[in-house]
Amino acid sequence: MTQNSSLNISTDETLLNEDEAAELADELKAQLRAGNTPKADAKHIQRMVAGLGDRRGLLRRTFAESLGIVGKAAVPALRTALKEHSSETVRRAAAKTLKLVGDPSTLPDLLEALLNDPDPVVQGSAAGAMAIFGADAVNLLLEVLINPNSTAMQCGFARWGVAFVGAKAPDALRNAAQSDHAEIRAAAIAGIGEQIHTLGDEDARELLLSALIDPASDVRAEATTLLGKLDDPSWAQPMLLTKLDDLHPQVRKNAALSLMKLRATEAISELRRKKSTEKDESVTTILQLAINQLAAED
Repeated sequence: MTQNSSLNISTDETLLNEDEAAELADELKAQLRAGNTPKADAKHIQRMVAGLGDRRGLLRRTFAESLGIVGKAAVPALRTALKEHSSETVRRAAAKTLKLVGDPSTLPDLLEALLNDPDPVVQGSAAGAMAIFGADAVNLLLEVLINPNSTAMQCGFARWGVAFVGAKAPDALRNAAQSDHAEIRAAAIAGIGEQIHTLGDEDARELLLSALIDPASDVRAEATTLLGKLDDPSWAQPMLLTKLDDLHPQVRKNAALSLMKLRATEAISELRRKKSTEKDESVTTILQLAINQLAAED
């Protein structure tokens, strides 16, 4: 499919009525309880895929878990369902089930669903499935950010996917943080928090410091937000105070919110001083919120 194209609907979609779906789900649950792998022949797999369209969530979960256990043998049918099935419910469940299967060869199919499926839930499910593949998924997700046809929602899903990958792909994120594209640098900075906080990655910390003075305001804004998440107020507070003077209002707002998150009560007087000179009403509102919250904790 191409961007905004009509959905290619399969003409050979097996459907289960409610009784058939319930009977198959009971059979599969019994097999799973006994520790047995469901049958992996094409007909049985297709019936389980058809069950992904059932309106009952618990039954869909049984079919998804069973297909996940079947593994790679289920991938062709799941790929077809993700790309071609007329039911949004089936396509959503197919993306989530491919996540359970965990076969990285499905990354192109998931990327196609993220970029081209008309249903935003399918797009989000595809991004979530991609994220489990770590470094293999990072560059694909980052490409979504600079694709001129990507919607704001698709970019949001891609940024979330990159952040979810986090410390599973440290080299990929470090490289991305030095990209020529501001959108990619911002997404990478949003994703390196775990490397700094949990792994003590000094290279990642240096990238964060560079991001604070990045020429792109979106990158500075992400870096300012990240400072508030690292639970290191003694290190972060001086830098956050300087960001209260940033030229871009979103960075100033993020700085105030991060100081509030860090419970930096020592910053109250500076926040009050900045509020008295701030010209942007939206920033003033956030400054006052931070002042009120910190004063309540002082």
